[in-house]
Amino acid sequence: MGSEQEKKAKKKKEQEEQDVLFHLKPDRRLLSYAPDSTGTRTNRDRRGKNSAGTSEGYIKLQQDDKNGQRYLVDYKVTAVFQYEGKKYTETLKGEDISTTGILLTQPAGSEALPLLEAENIKLTFEITPGSMPEGYEMTVKKIPAQCVREAERPDGTKLYGMQFKSTLAEFSNTHRKNYMLAVASFFLAVIVFVIVLMRAESVIYFQFNRWLYLYSIIAATFLLTRYLFGSFYRPTKIDPQYTPGVSIIVPCFNEEEWIQHTILGCINQDYPIDKLEVIVVDDCSNDHSVDKIKEIIEKLKENDGDRKMYRIEDRLHYYVQPVNKGKRDAMYLGAHKAKHELLVFVDSDSFLDPYAVRNIVQPFKDKKMGGVSGRTDVANTYTNTLTKMQAVRYYIAFRIMKAAEGFFDAVTCLSGPLSCYRKDLVLKYADDWINQKFLGQKATFGDDRSMTNFILRHNRTTYQDTAVCMTIVPKSYKMFLRQQMRWKRSWLRESIIAACYMWKKEPFMSLSFYMGLLVPIAAPIIVLYNLIYIPIMHRVFPLAFLVGMLMMALLMSMAQLFLRRSTTWIFGVWFCLYYEAVLLWQMPVAWFTFWKSTWGTRMTPADLAELEKKKKKEREKEEKKKKKVNEP
Repeated sequence: MGSEQEKKAKKKKEQEEQDVLFHLKPDRRLLSYAPDSTGTRTNRDRRGKNSAGTSEGYIKLQQDDKNGQRYLVDYKVTAVFQYEGKKYTETLKGEDISTTGILLTQPAGSEALPLLEAENIKLTFEITPGSMPEGYEMTVKKIPAQCVREAERPDGTKLYGMQFKSTLAEFSNTHRKNYMLAVASFFLAVIVFVIVLMRAESVIYFQFNRWLYLYSIIAATFLLTRYLFGSFYRPTKIDPQYTPGVSIIVPCFNEEEWIQHTILGCINQDYPIDKLEVIVVDDCSNDHSVDKIKEIIEKLKENDGDRKMYRIEDRLHYYVQPVNKGKRDAMYLGAHKAKHELLVFVDSDSFLDPYAVRNIVQPFKDKKMGGVSGRTDVANTYTNTLTKMQAVRYYIAFRIMKAAEGFFDAVTCLSGPLSCYRKDLVLKYADDWINQKFLGQKATFGDDRSMTNFILRHNRTTYQDTAVCMTIVPKSYKMFLRQQMRWKRSWLRESIIAACYMWKKEPFMSLSFYMGLLVPIAAPIIVLYNLIYIPIMHRVFPLAFLVGMLMMALLMSMAQLFLRRSTTWIFGVWFCLYYEAVLLWQMPVAWFTFWKSTWGTRMTPADLAELEKKKKKEREKEEKKKKKVNEP
């Protein structure tokens, strides 16, 4: 009985921990985007797009391809149509869907439907959250469609290929999202007006509490200017003919679940194969990551066949560190082995869009450009409340905050999931980077911020919004808090370093940077003063402060709704409240524990040593208790 309950509990736990991800319909070609070695079959040729030689043509190629991507689903679909003057209502199953159409199935033995000859076909179904990319979740009511093909499987299942008369995006804009856009626009204007009004009040009362009101003015100015400059940002236009050599480097440690997906995303790029290689460096994982790496490489080689169409053996390599040396050493080994002029670093739990490499290299036409960050979206958005909050945070952090820095070519963190550097600069700073110490302690994380600091000191860095990858974010609060603590320690360390040279950059950017450095460091003190000291000592309810916090939270949510038009927008408010209640208080802890080398989210040697240290202390405590009990 007990074992049965344990099994049920284990099964329930596994179900609760499962990530919610959309699933693309597999292509019959394992590498459906990579051009072959003959140069006669390319991604654009297979899709019949011959106008991709221009910037506009290539953008259209990408958009058409995304519209045509099919996602495996399990929808109940109600089809209403007319045939020979009669009206019919049938319930079918949706098996896969794109923004342009849906594949309907009918069980074997059922009477075939005359959908090919039918008129006025209208389909009703629900796009469940997570079954398609974020922003498409909605109830689709009576979308006009037509049947373009019929087929039957060997088991008798009947198939109906339905084409929507307008894309799902167009249908959504007509029936729902234009309304959402108007609402978001109105509230954004109101929120900005209220914030400006409140800061005007701060100027008036500045003489009564100069430090408090100065902080509120700085915080509001920093936030509003970031949104302003973020709105001015535009990605570098794509030149399809600009294809410099690229080496993708994937440092891996204990990532057996996702590493194969990551490798496939890296090698399956719409990019000349003679100018793209992938290098995977396993940092002595203590799970089955290496086995998974070997397995996918062998599968790709087998798929390559005797003709070596994709030259997998020449373009995909892996190395295993004999001992765990840390992520930086793994990245450096990959950089040292790379043969191309640009290095793209990709985290081992991140999945590249097929056009990511083509897009991320574009800013390097500027010879002074040293590094570029791509955009990172959350892959497991709809897993739970925490992942939804992170999805909003990621989008605003990249599309607003990083875009604002990109407007000035001074991005302060080229993010780990997807970033690109000039190889000569990485090797130039490699020794200082690997052996970096801060206040006498070896720096073991914050690799992306650290390398960005080395690059940005003498070169430009920017953001390319059209270069997209998706990443897996923590789904448990325990792992999330550990990740955030690690990020805060590295942010604190690298921001102090960046402060030494940022004054040399563009005036608006440098001023924004120093405001952004001051605001989070002083925030805990300001919150304590307003929420504890003022109410207790002066018997005043901090209404203005709470309204200000709410306005900042709504600004994030409304920006998410305006730009992405996703149902996750409300979780921007929850994230801001969670930040004020929990994450804010990690900052003081980070001040005094910057020297810690544990990652917290995976069992590195430092984490294992820390765990063993804790176990040793617990054993010593138990032994002391036993001695006390046995003493007369």
